[in-house]
Amino acid sequence: MVLADNSNGHGNPHILVLGMGNTLLSDEGAGVLAIRQLASQLPAQDNLTLMDGGTLGFTLAAPIAAASHLIVIDAAWLDASPGTVRLFLNEDMDQFIGYGKRSAHEIGLTDLMHIAHLTGTLPSQRALIGIQPQDISLGEQPTPPVHAAIGQACEQARALIGAWQS
Repeated sequence: MVLADNSNGHGNPHILVLGMGNTLLSDEGAGVLAIRQLASQLPAQDNLTLMDGGTLGFTLAAPIAAASHLIVIDAAWLDASPGTVRLFLNEDMDQFIGYGKRSAHEIGLTDLMHIAHLTGTLPSQRALIGIQPQDISLGEQPTPPVHAAIGQACEQARALIGAWQS
């Protein structure tokens, strides 16, 4: 596997936190809602990008290629109770997303990671924070268990960011 060293040249990692999902499909928008929450909690930093990836698909390949460290927050089929949050790091993330379709997006995270691998731009450190959805039908609000889980996902993202920056 080819890993990219996309640091800023001073040894500081460039961290991309990517929230994926469709906010018109109830719990499917959990990643986007988490990014919005993180944006209100974290100060602006040169080496940190918070991005609402929505369902942008292949256009996310370039920002992923530019990052040395990647955190993705997304609704994911974890075979768990609604609102369960799980963290997958590096190879565990690769293995999890490589196991079939885990997202409702047309172009999923699996496709984006394959592009990064093939182009030699796979971030050297990567994490998926998955939130088990309850309902992905039309609706502009997440269900109560997923709404509660968004804060936990943000805590995990902040902890990773802190660890990677130290």
